[in-house]
Amino acid sequence: MYVPRIVVTSGEPAGIGPDSCVVLAQANWQADIVVAADASLMAATAAALGLPLEIKLYDSSQPVAAHRAGILKILHVPAAQPVVAGSLDARNAGYVIAMLNRACDGCMNGEFAAMVTAPVQKSTLLDAGYAFSGHTEYLAARTRAALPVMMLLSDRLRVALVTTHLSLADVPRAITRDRLLATLRIVQTDLERHFALSAPRIAVLGLNPHAGEAGHLGREEIDVIHPVIRQLQAEGLDVRGPVPADTAFTPQFLATADVIVAMYHDQGLPVIKHASFGHAVNVTLGLPILRTSVDHGTALSLARSGKADVGSLRAALALAVELASASTDHAGP
Repeated sequence: MYVPRIVVTSGEPAGIGPDSCVVLAQANWQADIVVAADASLMAATAAALGLPLEIKLYDSSQPVAAHRAGILKILHVPAAQPVVAGSLDARNAGYVIAMLNRACDGCMNGEFAAMVTAPVQKSTLLDAGYAFSGHTEYLAARTRAALPVMMLLSDRLRVALVTTHLSLADVPRAITRDRLLATLRIVQTDLERHFALSAPRIAVLGLNPHAGEAGHLGREEIDVIHPVIRQLQAEGLDVRGPVPADTAFTPQFLATADVIVAMYHDQGLPVIKHASFGHAVNVTLGLPILRTSVDHGTALSLARSGKADVGSLRAALALAVELASASTDHAGP
């Protein structure tokens, strides 16, 4: 049986990322799990949580083997400063970036079959001088992907975004025909490639209330969204819309769609987080690598308390294992 080697970046060191990695290491996994982290931080985290953990330093020459409970392979990246749980330190921003770079490059060269990311603290990275608007954009730049597409999913719902980390005032200008065309094509391609959905049913939301109300509440639907949908329908894609956002998330409508494509961050994500917060998974479409992530932030106040809910990272890792194992090319080692 194919066993994928998957790298997990432990995220903001003062947050719950290290805790979640230690907790997940307590179970068996049908994958070779490698956690990018400072080894001493992970040992201290296990001690603080009262959980048994045998740390083994990772070397890429090691044979691939399924993860066994209580043992954790660490791709050691040294932290610049001692870590205090719950206390942010911009001097460790470079440590966080180094983990992401090493994991991403390992996926690009085939060392890892997938990458799973624990949450980072964007403000700390920005304070340290890194141009970091989010994992999605950073990994796209690192992999030279033309357009990354953020999609959150749970067992009941998939929501992809046309724009991500933009202020609301900038959203209308960012929704161009070219961007929407590219986004919908990526959603189509990657739902087929990663999720084995043949001819996925794609529902596209309008930008304005009531999808513009025939132009009375905005013209983006008339000038941009509807023409793009017509073009893709002519190409044979199962795309419909623009659908008013206030009715698209009803159970009756969701039963007719495989994915909802929202125009901006807070149009689509509050719905899926309300339905599945702590258990939803963030998948980046449009990358040359497979990357999943959590649906939440660093939860600094819960770090090393033993109270953190690790459900989202568990779901992100489980999905990465599932998708990497089902891949026909088995890009990992």
